[in-house]
Amino acid sequence: MSAFEPDHLRADLHTSPNFGPRNDGKRPSILILHYTGMETGEAAESWLANPQSEVSAHYLVHENGRIVQMVPESERAWHAGQSSWKGETDINSRSIGIEIVNGGPLLGFPAFPGSQIDALIDLCKGIISRHGIRPESVLAHSDIAPARKIDPGEKFPWSVLYDAGIGHWVIPSPVRGGRFFSLGDQGQPVEALQSMLALYGYGVPIDGVFGPSTQLGVLAFQRHFRVEKVDGVADMSTIETLHKLLSALPALTA
Repeated sequence: MSAFEPDHLRADLHTSPNFGPRNDGKRPSILILHYTGMETGEAAESWLANPQSEVSAHYLVHENGRIVQMVPESERAWHAGQSSWKGETDINSRSIGIEIVNGGPLLGFPAFPGSQIDALIDLCKGIISRHGIRPESVLAHSDIAPARKIDPGEKFPWSVLYDAGIGHWVIPSPVRGGRFFSLGDQGQPVEALQSMLALYGYGVPIDGVFGPSTQLGVLAFQRHFRVEKVDGVADMSTIETLHKLLSALPALTA
């Protein structure tokens, strides 16, 4: 495919060869946000269009707010990698992927410029409208691949997107003392924690053992919803925030 009509009218086109058809008639129901983790937006854009990279995304949002569409929304971009959410493992066939230009750990986790976030909000609104994506299905790459990814990271302004009508979020409970669960703990309370994480969508086992997979799930949850302290320990703040998030899930409609 050499060119296509952009799905987002304010997007420039830079077609990537790295895509294919969505499998088994699957349609987008998830929106995944990434950061590029490279030194420049130009380098990231070039990499996403390089056939040797075997990676791509539907969109790239530069720091100045310029939006580049690289894969049609109807096609399966290669952005999620090995991942899962609510039991679905072919996330690429179920999702739209947006790469946000940000150096991440390579550049000391820089803040996301306001112009970039404004453009991202506009882009997300259109995607959500076109595909009927539910608020709780706007996710971080770290949510679906907690063992491999941390993007878009603790500095990503999820609350700003929520205030603009994008995604699902609650005000996190404050960090304080009290009972907590961490690596090596076992028992019914750990199983209850795992059940809540899994109910929201995280790919954690429900076996009553706070092992490495559960710790990674807690870390991913904290990066998205409780960034004040990202340590993989399920303290009262984390558990209360997770409970509030589940209680605030939008009702399903027929």
